[in-house]
Amino acid sequence: MPEVINQIAFQVIGNDHTICLASEAGQLELNVMEPVLVFNLLQSISIMNNGFRAFTDNCLKGIEANEDRLKEYVEKSVGIITAVNPHIGYEAAARVAKEAIATGQSVRELCVKNGVLSQEDLELILDPFEMTHPGIAGATLLKKN
Repeated sequence: MPEVINQIAFQVIGNDHTICLASEAGQLELNVMEPVLVFNLLQSISIMNNGFRAFTDNCLKGIEANEDRLKEYVEKSVGIITAVNPHIGYEAAARVAKEAIATGQSVRELCVKNGVLSQEDLELILDPFEMTHPGIAGATLLKKN
């Protein structure tokens, strides 16, 4: 099904190009290319409508996130050190990241084990909602210090 969406995208891009060329070729107020414009526009609308409906029904419906597995992926990712960096500095963050890669331990475990941050601070900093707002995750902690 995703391949069908790609095919539709290519067709719509081609139709768009045809529409652009046809509109450029029009003369004054009488555009003899209007049938080409309308045909390609309506075809694009139709195939997108049908394609998106088929994609939704045959591919997207019924997909559910495995939240536990996703949380596990996030916890094991060394990339979350970027949220901790403003609180501990680049050098300390780099050390924790290197150790996490070398040992397979999580950033959270290593920060607590090495006394870099408390578990309570990490709960705030590594909260997914906190990390997805604009700004620094756990910025309130920076204001306290």
